[in-house]
Amino acid sequence: MKKITSLAPGRTCLFGDHQDYLGLPVIACAIDRDIKLTAEQNDTRTFVLNMVDINEVRKIPIDATFETLESRDYFASSMRVLRRYGCVPKVGYNITITGNIPINSGTSSSSALLMAWIRFLIEAFGVDQEVTPEFISKIGYESEVLEHGEPGGMMDHFSIGVGNIVYINTKEPFSYEIIGTGLKGLITGVSGVPKETIGLIGEIKGNALMSIGIVKQNFPEFDLNTSQIEDIDKYRNCLPDRLIPFFEAALKNYHYTKEALKEFEKPVLDLKKIGALMNQHHEVLRDLLKITVPLIDNMINAALKAGAYGAKIVGSGGGGSIVVIADPAKEDQVIAAILEAGALEAYAVDVDPGVRIIENIEI
Repeated sequence: MKKITSLAPGRTCLFGDHQDYLGLPVIACAIDRDIKLTAEQNDTRTFVLNMVDINEVRKIPIDATFETLESRDYFASSMRVLRRYGCVPKVGYNITITGNIPINSGTSSSSALLMAWIRFLIEAFGVDQEVTPEFISKIGYESEVLEHGEPGGMMDHFSIGVGNIVYINTKEPFSYEIIGTGLKGLITGVSGVPKETIGLIGEIKGNALMSIGIVKQNFPEFDLNTSQIEDIDKYRNCLPDRLIPFFEAALKNYHYTKEALKEFEKPVLDLKKIGALMNQHHEVLRDLLKITVPLIDNMINAALKAGAYGAKIVGSGGGGSIVVIADPAKEDQVIAAILEAGALEAYAVDVDPGVRIIENIEI
């Protein structure tokens, strides 16, 4: 009988929110809040999933093929995807799932659960491909986004699967680069306001793509991936007023991500410069895409007043979390200020090496 334990971290987006579904780059990192999945082999030909934190138990027959999928059933979709890669369950497991990633907070608790599940299945039953961080990330993306036809991108799966601080080029041909293994002064603040994911992403993505399409109709030479921030004024007059903010946001966020990459590529990080770019990025998310809520803005303002270099909302928006870059010597006072502003939680985080197996033993 085998016992297998997999662990998958949460993630935070440093630069590039609402960019990956446009084929634009993202800078994200895995953080040391995680989902742990402990599986002990049984003789029932069933996966018995005990999700302790939400007090829910689910049973899945190992030969389930899931010809139809329920919305957001990532356990099912990943089993369906993995079968195509030769991962066929042969025995059942009793599985206990625990975690300390706040649920529905914008730090990818659902993607971390999916990635821990995928990593377990691959470890237990194998695949007909080389198991690399990129392969595991690809399976996560296929299982969550492509299989369900959801509007999100690949940032969550590749930041969790690859780990560290990663620059993800989401335009075909896709590529990624690890640009750091640590970041001092990194803080997460959790608002406690549930984020709104699928509807908000779908609306913003639709408007962004519509604005870019209109620009290309009028200026066939326009290429979003070679665009510059100065291009905003050149092209905005061909757009209806309601779409201008979405076009402007795409170009500005792309610019700040490119500038941040230059900073991360330097041998010594300048946290002040990275923080300043983060503040500019947040202004776009707040003022143009309008994805913040008052509590998020209050938390960010409090962090900056307490000495943080930069702060921004994380993820799809409508609530969720913030990420903060602070002077490491001022972490405690910044955390206290975020809590005083009404945050449900605030804590320092470290960069995590990514999804992994931490135990595979005979019992």
